[in-house]
Amino acid sequence: MACRITELVLDCTDPEALARFWCGVLDFEVLDREEGLVEIGRPGEYPTLLLERVDEPKLQKLRLHLDVNATDRDQGAELERLLALGARRVDIGQGDVSWYVLADPEGNEFCLLSRRVEP
Repeated sequence: MACRITELVLDCTDPEALARFWCGVLDFEVLDREEGLVEIGRPGEYPTLLLERVDEPKLQKLRLHLDVNATDRDQGAELERLLALGARRVDIGQGDVSWYVLADPEGNEFCLLSRRVEP
């Protein structure tokens, strides 16, 4: 058997605040808390997202980012929902594309893709 991804770890300065944001985005819940660490996800499902406190601020574009798709609304409505949760639009030189590049409240980039049709 090969490995599988069980956690994605995101460094941040405020794990609790970022957990609230990402729980709202992904309909996740807090699974575990330790000093400086909050794990969110869906019980019994992988991967989870670990938000880990670090002292140093984010300095550059992430080399790995998350792509999200709306599950129950169109892309425009989902964009408005994410902006209301605290996301903001960012320009990383993407040009004219069919997705939106956003940043979470700590500046971590992610993309909102147009809704995919389930196989």
